[in-house]
Amino acid sequence: MKKNEWQDDSEYMSYVGELIETPEVQRLADFRQHYFSNRLEHSIAVSFDSYRIAKRMHLNARATARAGLLHDLFYYDWRTTKFDNGTHAWIHPRIAVRNAKKITNLSAMERDIIIKHMWGATVAPPRYLEGYIVTMVDKYEATSEVSVPLFNRYEGLLKKHLKFVK
Repeated sequence: MKKNEWQDDSEYMSYVGELIETPEVQRLADFRQHYFSNRLEHSIAVSFDSYRIAKRMHLNARATARAGLLHDLFYYDWRTTKFDNGTHAWIHPRIAVRNAKKITNLSAMERDIIIKHMWGATVAPPRYLEGYIVTMVDKYEATSEVSVPLFNRYEGLLKKHLKFVK
């Protein structure tokens, strides 16, 4: 995704623009997510890319965009905070739904997408195709947020090494 490409998509912004501007969502920028991104950047990337896929597949793009944005609406460092009653993978979607309900009404589909976006690390699969999209895009974005900056950082060393090996 090109930087801030999402801001130029009027349909996408009609679905999530007001949510993005809330203090609760803006606060996500204060939390590092996958080493080279913050939680707000991650959530917008998941939301926008999921929305584009859902739209292309003629699915519920609105619910996909909104749930994608709100899927990680929690305010703690997941690397250091531990829970007695479950893993972060199980707990944080429930916290995200609770926090999202404080700022907007969620449809049944949006709740299911948020709760089950950690499928694979948790056992309950998404009920809707839109949930599978957010789940897979979340994994893709997390991987990209770590691997792309690392590759860019070490690309010169890698090219130099490969040239030496030839």
